[in-house]
Amino acid sequence: MTADPTPSPDPEALPRAEFAFPGPLRDRLVAAILDGTKTATTALLTDYERDGEPLPSAGERSVVVDSDHRPVAVIEVTGVRVVPLRDVDVAHVRDEGEGHTAVDEWRAAHEEFWHGEDVRRALGDPGFAVHDATPVVLERFRVVARLQEEG
Repeated sequence: MTADPTPSPDPEALPRAEFAFPGPLRDRLVAAILDGTKTATTALLTDYERDGEPLPSAGERSVVVDSDHRPVAVIEVTGVRVVPLRDVDVAHVRDEGEGHTAVDEWRAAHEEFWHGEDVRRALGDPGFAVHDATPVVLERFRVVARLQEEG
């Protein structure tokens, strides 16, 4: 990774980027971000709509936090697109850095997460389920600063 000539803003002034929920999955995702394996992520459009939040856009920066809510890196969005779940491609799947090499295995893992109790509770919908037409937000990013040494 080359040095970014643009100075990073104060991490305390940036919005937080939380991947999954605190725990083992977040720990794996944060490790993959820090080692450069994870350069993409997928979110449900309904999350943004429910919270009244705008979609991320290229150039926006945020601070990745670990399971203990410690800031570990600053990432910058490099691209965003919204597609139906059925249109997620294998390039995006691989760039998520979770070890999936096929869309069907990636989708099974994500459906297990999205259909889990934590997501359903966060959405306020105990029966929430995704389907082929569910809109998802495909985000690409790059690490612009590490805030802690891996240890």
